[in-house]
Amino acid sequence: LGLALCAVSGTAFLYHDYCVIGAGPAGLQVAYFLQQARRDYIVFERSHAPGSFFALYPRHRKLISINKQYTGKSNNEFNLRHDWNSLLSHDRRLLFRRYSRDFFPHADTMVRYLEDFASLLELRVQYNTAIIHVTLERNGQAWNGHYFLLTDQDRKNYKCSSLLVATGTWVPNVVNFPGSEYVEGYETVSINPEDFAGQTVLILGRGNSAFETAENILGVTNFIHMVSRSRVRLSWATHYVGDLRAINNGLLDTYQLKSLDGLLEGDLEDLAIVKDKKGKLHITLRFYLENRNISAGIDSITLPQDELDNFATRAPYDRVIRCLGWKFDFSIYNRSLRMMPGKGNIKKYPQIKPSYESRSTRGLFVLGTASHSVDFRKSAGGFIHGFRYTTRAVHRLLENRHHGVPWPSTVYPITQLTNSIIKRVNEASGLYQMFSVLADIILLRENATAFEYLEEYPTGVLAELEMQTGRKAPNGLFVIIMEYGRNFSGADKDVFYYNRAVGEAQHAWQSNFLHPVIYYYKRLPTEREMKLRPPEWPLPRPDAIHHIVEDFLTDWTAPNAHILPLRRFLENCLSTDLRSFFAESCFLFAFTRQKLPPFCQQGYMRMQGLVGSEGLRRHAVQAGLLQDYTLRDFSDDRPPDSHDRSRDQLLRDQVILVRPLQHLVNAKDE
Repeated sequence: LGLALCAVSGTAFLYHDYCVIGAGPAGLQVAYFLQQARRDYIVFERSHAPGSFFALYPRHRKLISINKQYTGKSNNEFNLRHDWNSLLSHDRRLLFRRYSRDFFPHADTMVRYLEDFASLLELRVQYNTAIIHVTLERNGQAWNGHYFLLTDQDRKNYKCSSLLVATGTWVPNVVNFPGSEYVEGYETVSINPEDFAGQTVLILGRGNSAFETAENILGVTNFIHMVSRSRVRLSWATHYVGDLRAINNGLLDTYQLKSLDGLLEGDLEDLAIVKDKKGKLHITLRFYLENRNISAGIDSITLPQDELDNFATRAPYDRVIRCLGWKFDFSIYNRSLRMMPGKGNIKKYPQIKPSYESRSTRGLFVLGTASHSVDFRKSAGGFIHGFRYTTRAVHRLLENRHHGVPWPSTVYPITQLTNSIIKRVNEASGLYQMFSVLADIILLRENATAFEYLEEYPTGVLAELEMQTGRKAPNGLFVIIMEYGRNFSGADKDVFYYNRAVGEAQHAWQSNFLHPVIYYYKRLPTEREMKLRPPEWPLPRPDAIHHIVEDFLTDWTAPNAHILPLRRFLENCLSTDLRSFFAESCFLFAFTRQKLPPFCQQGYMRMQGLVGSEGLRRHAVQAGLLQDYTLRDFSDDRPPDSHDRSRDQLLRDQVILVRPLQHLVNAKDE
């Protein structure tokens, strides 16, 4: 995978098939997959080490991504459900729990982890390289009809066929209003609580960075007020990990228990700040300053309390701190790439498709936090424990598109359908973390004799499945995803109400907590059907749907509550019998039925299956699954062991009958 040198218009370019901008978690994750596939790639990182964002943020150095050491299980895939920091790799040394035992780890530990991830796996990262300009060069021979041309701070030039942007969102959100020059930014404000002793503080914003800042100074300030345009959103109510987490919400206690601190709602663009001669900051409204000179002095400016003497923010503040989060850096992209911001509450992210490819430029994919517009406020795609899976999905799409490597899949006989689904919903971490966004796909073979299992495919591009994966779906499919209840999540929801959980299988469709949902389609949904799907539905209306009832332990292995209803649903969809049978039952069916169940046809009739034992046989008889064919001893003069010999002879006779019987059944089928 040597370095290629090419020239365009007299300018030398270093060529790679894949260029990755940013060596944060997403950049390193895609580099790992590219390296495992032996692809030609390079990662550009502006800093001297990976994960430079975590070298500064969060300012108070405590991550809010959980690091659960113990789950009671040794299944590595299951344990990733509760490990929100590890990247995916084959190296067991690179599990985050080996770096920290803290439930909420220190940010410096993340920096060290990412450094080890890059070095131990020998990822090809070029440090101290800031890409300052990206443009296109049209070329019909290129993979996507154009090449991407990149320029760094030293005016070195690079050329690649596919561009993977993993820069995250790192440009601070700033609101400009009269007096905003008096506002301190989260990125530079002091983190020493003593600097705030005896002060009155106003915080602009209501996310985790705002509450993290408040938590740090809660015990030393006179009081803290927090203002934002929207009400506080608690993550336990919205089930979105980007909303306010319990670890930071101490100010909610002091507000509701009337200990001076408080929360206010208002549009920040309507505010204005005026500084008095003592250096105190007064909050007023922008329209009071219309046609007035803000520098003329506070005495000549009307303040809200002049007209409303109990105005909430009438007390002056010593400091105003801006904690409004970050946005994507669009500045380095030439207009030819048409990298446009989203609309509404996703305007801080670039516009991308559900496949994570730019809406305007083929071959440009956005990874990591910057790709969160696909599932903003819906799932975990903006965080490591979510985008490690979406990054893997993008890599699989690229492998199929550029290298003819189909999406990984496994083919099983139809008798394993129920078991395959139960196994995945109980251990798969990608389905669990990226609920409603990534799905397992089951492609049925002709006559439903077998199926092909694809893991963690993006639901938003289900209509494009055949093109994106290289797999065919002519005979129908099942789609397995995880969902919360339709009306259970929201900033105004009471998620602790009495009878909030469902326990009976017949009411599974009313489940509120995260649970598996299986959609059945007789044919692949079309693009039009995807666009016209019901509001808040991740998929179009299926031909049949099944909810596996929510479980307090998230353990969907109960025979009656979970497995039996699922099996019957699958049987109804496929018009077949998916039960497992003892050899005696298959033996009987062969003489009494025109068509054998798949388990007998694919197992017993092919001389396949497990050898039974006396204990298993006795259990089956007691459970009513088998008749008791034990031969009774009515003769007093028969030897003591003749009973056992008679039973063994019967079993041998049945085994001897299997092979000619198989020809008999085949003849009947013909």
